[in-house]
Amino acid sequence: MKKTRKPRGKPAKKGAEPSKYRWVLQVFTMAIALSAALSLASESTLEGAGVAVAILILAAFICLGIVFDVIGVAVTAADPRPFHSMAAHKEKGAKEALMLLRNASRVSSVCNDVVGDICGIVSGTTGAVIVVRLQSALSLPAVLLSVGVTALVSGLTIGGKALGKTFAIEKSTKVVYWAGRFLHIFHRR
Repeated sequence: MKKTRKPRGKPAKKGAEPSKYRWVLQVFTMAIALSAALSLASESTLEGAGVAVAILILAAFICLGIVFDVIGVAVTAADPRPFHSMAAHKEKGAKEALMLLRNASRVSSVCNDVVGDICGIVSGTTGAVIVVRLQSALSLPAVLLSVGVTALVSGLTIGGKALGKTFAIEKSTKVVYWAGRFLHIFHRR
């Protein structure tokens, strides 16, 4: 009688399922904390500010969403080989870049979904503040202002992210490298 061998390999990890749920809980908690912080910063800055300051804040949130979207796409598109070479030569930021690439799905989730969605929500709120301020300054109908500002914010966000995605895919190595360099500032001892 022929003996059958048990397949070799890694034994199933106990607790593998809770790890998935732990990540969801971490993202949920991070989203609440980041949303509260950015919303508080926006509200406190907008309080008593004029239309020009509100437009600058809006532009900052749109740009922040685009930058994080670029990082999220670049991390999923980049090839890790150049970073292994850089790490072997002890280049600043190479280890951090490899860390980003090893955790590409989570980094992409945080950059594209958490930060990107929060920036979209806060920029929508900021757009509403701009509409209210413009309505009191100009004698245009509220519906016309609201539709105009919403369309402009949507166009800038979507167009910027579309342009950013193309850049992120074409220059993924450079984007991940600079993200790694930025993270290296905080990992220095």
